[in-house]
Amino acid sequence: MCDVAKEAWRKYLIQLQVNPLWTKALTSGVVAALGEALAQKISGVKKIELRKVLLFSVFGFAYGGPFGHYLHKLMSIIFKGKNDTRTVAKMVLFEQLTSSPCNNLLFMLYYGLVIEGRTWALVKNKIKKDFTPVQLAAWKVGPMVAWVNNQFVPLELRVIFQCFVGLCWYLLTLFIQIYFNLFTSKKQKHFKKQYL
Repeated sequence: MCDVAKEAWRKYLIQLQVNPLWTKALTSGVVAALGEALAQKISGVKKIELRKVLLFSVFGFAYGGPFGHYLHKLMSIIFKGKNDTRTVAKMVLFEQLTSSPCNNLLFMLYYGLVIEGRTWALVKNKIKKDFTPVQLAAWKVGPMVAWVNNQFVPLELRVIFQCFVGLCWYLLTLFIQIYFNLFTSKKQKHFKKQYL
């Protein structure tokens, strides 16, 4: 099994060299679909909503992978491929002030309009209400991830690294939400039992 994984990784790295944009787009699409499918299973759905899985995949393929590919190419040009501490700090600042808010806003728009099929008015109100807390949460973890990515991960693997960190973040927030809902539900039952 180890030899199979090594060979698959070797071929994947070749594809990153030969077809970097397509490989990153496909990787992002597959990881996004995997994340949504896992999230649905973890949240307890009986049957996975394939439409949602496909739409997450489309977002990863059409936006996530290509955007990351060109962002990191642009940053390597702007910052001349350096990764000393001062340059990495500038890269993190650049990434967190430009692409982080842009990515969050575009995902919230896509999720509301395309995945949930809500009206523009509803999506706009949701963004007005939730964008700032979402962005502030992203800034709690994003700078550390960006630092590790820009300091230690080779340029051609940065999009893949971000995809897997994004998958972990998505699943972690889901577990927190499930725990919070479970805890709140138990408190409500205890309150009703005790006082009603």
